[in-house]
Amino acid sequence: MKRYPVILILLTLVFMGCQKKSITLEDLLLEITDREALANFPDPEFSLAQFSSYDRATVQPGNPLWFANWDRTMFIRTDTIDGRTEYVMFDAEGPGAIVRFWMTFAGENSGKGTMRIYFDHQDQPVIEGTAMEILSINLLVGEPLASSVSDSTQYEMRGHNLYLPLPYQVHCKVTYESENIKDPGAKTGGEAVYYNINYRTYGDDVDIKSFTMDDLRTYAPVIEKVQQDLLGRSRGLDKLHKESLHLSGIVQPGESLDRTISGERAVRMLKVKVSPDVNPQSLRSTILEMSFDGNRTVWSPLGDFFGTGYQLRYSNTWYTSVDVDGTMVSYWVMPFRKNVEIKLINSGTEAIEIQDLEIVTAPWAWNHRSMHFGSSWHQFTELATGEMKNNEGKGDPFDINYVTLEGKGVYAGDAITLFNTVYAWWGEGDEKIYVDGESFPSHIGTGTEDYYGYAWCRPEKFANHPFIAQPDGSGNFWPGYTINLRHRGLDGIPFNSSLKVDMEMWHWTRATINFAPVTFWYVVPGGISNIEPDHEGALAPVVIKREELISPVIKDSKMEAESMILKSVDGNFRYQNSVTAGWSDNMQAFWTDGKPGDKLELAFISEVDGLFDMKAHFNYARDYGSFDLSVNGVQVGSTVNLRKDEVSTGLVSMGRVSLKKGENILTVKVKGTSPVDNKAFFGLDYLNFE
Repeated sequence: MKRYPVILILLTLVFMGCQKKSITLEDLLLEITDREALANFPDPEFSLAQFSSYDRATVQPGNPLWFANWDRTMFIRTDTIDGRTEYVMFDAEGPGAIVRFWMTFAGENSGKGTMRIYFDHQDQPVIEGTAMEILSINLLVGEPLASSVSDSTQYEMRGHNLYLPLPYQVHCKVTYESENIKDPGAKTGGEAVYYNINYRTYGDDVDIKSFTMDDLRTYAPVIEKVQQDLLGRSRGLDKLHKESLHLSGIVQPGESLDRTISGERAVRMLKVKVSPDVNPQSLRSTILEMSFDGNRTVWSPLGDFFGTGYQLRYSNTWYTSVDVDGTMVSYWVMPFRKNVEIKLINSGTEAIEIQDLEIVTAPWAWNHRSMHFGSSWHQFTELATGEMKNNEGKGDPFDINYVTLEGKGVYAGDAITLFNTVYAWWGEGDEKIYVDGESFPSHIGTGTEDYYGYAWCRPEKFANHPFIAQPDGSGNFWPGYTINLRHRGLDGIPFNSSLKVDMEMWHWTRATINFAPVTFWYVVPGGISNIEPDHEGALAPVVIKREELISPVIKDSKMEAESMILKSVDGNFRYQNSVTAGWSDNMQAFWTDGKPGDKLELAFISEVDGLFDMKAHFNYARDYGSFDLSVNGVQVGSTVNLRKDEVSTGLVSMGRVSLKKGENILTVKVKGTSPVDNKAFFGLDYLNFE
């Protein structure tokens, strides 16, 4: 008789082991707002991968086509259904779920084609409408699960983002139908379609209820609750048995503000308050270091960790927030079994005042799925981006490693802070993410801005979406400062042995920039990052103005025009890049759209006073004009006519000029336009002073 209970227990365990784990749309919705979910390795387990419109010529590393850039209107295949031509964007076996869907378009009547989403091999689509209706115009849900960014950008030039999960048990297919698409598409004009679709695939032990339109009514209360929690940034701290401690003080160079907390707990909030007038260098050279159970997994400059870089920029996401009053807050859940050591280390040369360091912890039941939180940072300082690019990948683009992780864990997001120095888009590059030693990335995208949720290099800010933000886009088209960030929820990437995150450096033109990625991840204790503390990068002078990175000082009697400071211009101006034009250092200062009387002012610095013989190396072409030049208000030489039928360059003596120690101003004034097309292009390669 005593043996029966044992047998019953064993049979019950066997039965439970044979049962499938059930997942519904409600489960996925609730997971979106469950911050603890990322801190536990997934159960049931799943893989995350991506379908996208990336250029299919991207096949083999080491080949220039590895950086091919026809990342549009690339589909899996073409299906003919009831006489319709449907381009297949997504085709996956279940059980699984689409968890992030991004698109943008270009061309006549773009985005107005019909998207259809089929589930479980049904003949008729469950979801049908224009792509924009589905992704960002409330056909399924409203903000923020369906949204487009930035809301200050022209609607057709936004990135359209759907975060509503779309589960399927057997199969899912997504198609797009449009008469505006020209076959084969990418290189032949017509409507350009860009897409990135992240999806989970579960094991056979999972039973998922496939999406139906009725689910929007069945789970309406849950959807509304999730939407309101996301919009209101519900932090959930009021429901915890939490403890809070505060530290403050002036941290001198070489010193730290630190605290060790013991117990089986989790950090639920980390807040740092600095002065709104904090020195930007201090935001970069003050380091946040965190060690969990003796393992240091967080090492990041203070501002970068919170998604603001080295200048305070407002943002309010699900996991972090920054206010211009100097308050920076993290809501990442960070479990530990024995203790956590938190340090703010001043590695700079000036003291920083920490007005408040608040650490909120709460009990955590550590188990075999619990993971340590990690964050790695490094800067590519004075990074040379290569030459002028083309869509076949020429011009020396290359892959930048954000991080490589060894062990078991989940990738939770990243951000970049950069300073661009030219009048051209810096982020054409695609993400390439390799999971568990893949030879080809299971995530390969269509552009850096697409990865971060917006589109078309747009500089407009957006900072109130729960998972994506561009707190500053000033450096997207012009010399300036840019921050992009993406935090992951349902699109977190699990890995069992390794994860490698690369991003192409695909700057359209030659430039020298600073580029600093920070990554966020969870690992089972023992996991490691390849990124060592970058003390040199953290101590490198931060850049507020272009001339702090690109020196405008005459060197060896020569002043490169692309190193001069643009003071003012009537019309358009940029630093033009070419490897065949015969320009010094392959670049020139290029001014377009000038009319008679229009002026261009460029500044440069001389380290001495004196009289010099000045020569100017110009570019000539049939659409160039004629110009008068002056230095510090005094005309030099005679009118220069740069019109020639053949493109060429030439060195012209401009006579004697008087330079002063410090800043000098070169003024170029349009005298006449080309009779060919009434244009007055101007190209200056360099100035020479003897």
